[in-house]
Amino acid sequence: MNRTGTDRGLSAVIEYIDDSMAFEPSSYNESYLDRRISARMRRTDCSAYTGYLDVLSTDGDEREALLDALSINVTSFFRNPEVWERLRDVLRELTASKRTVQCWSAACADGREPYSIAMLARDDPEIREQSVEITATDIDAEILETARAGVYESTRTTDIESQLASLSSPAKHVDIDGDRSFSIRPSVKRMVSFEQHDLISGPRKRGYDLVLCRNLLIYIDRSYKEPIFGTLTSALNDRGFLTIGKSETLPHSFREHYEAYDRGAHIYRRD
Repeated sequence: MNRTGTDRGLSAVIEYIDDSMAFEPSSYNESYLDRRISARMRRTDCSAYTGYLDVLSTDGDEREALLDALSINVTSFFRNPEVWERLRDVLRELTASKRTVQCWSAACADGREPYSIAMLARDDPEIREQSVEITATDIDAEILETARAGVYESTRTTDIESQLASLSSPAKHVDIDGDRSFSIRPSVKRMVSFEQHDLISGPRKRGYDLVLCRNLLIYIDRSYKEPIFGTLTSALNDRGFLTIGKSETLPHSFREHYEAYDRGAHIYRRD
């Protein structure tokens, strides 16, 4: 099949990323890659892929900026609050029946999802906080450093009070520094362990009662979704819970492994 000049230009940039940067573009669909690359091209006043490729090959700062743009790190605290209300029920059920509840936030980005789990466990009197242990992973080492620090600029978080509205006392969990930034309190940070992990090629995990992998799969190439679901499914204990994004679906080949706990919230239980 003949490719247009535009297609060849994009392919050349993607090939450069694959060969020269700490990122595996083959896992992601081309339209996602093109959107992120095009956004960086506009920021650097490049109108053609060939020109942007020249910038990448000579400008280390731009390579870092592109890597950050390609990494999927858009998130918020308690994203889709109705889902978190059902996760509240899940944590209540798990902590009522198990001495230790192992949670995994996969593709955790800058840490807001695992910290949301921790804050929910600490805030709800019907959840045994001391039972909840949280592992959070991401492929991006730099974004994990941001997550471990637990300090967020207000300019990147819209209306923090609204995001934490489901908590009875948000001030127990975060320190707000005027209107500039806020930080996660140490008591919350102690509940979360961060580590680098690749969902496709990384080692399989085991022994989790709740796995969250939300809003990653919509960006992933179809051929890689089944391996990722294999990783997530093998990580779950029998009758463990899996939560995916509201725009995502279970692959047909994995549907027999799950029953719907709340189909609208996209929470499933391993059957």
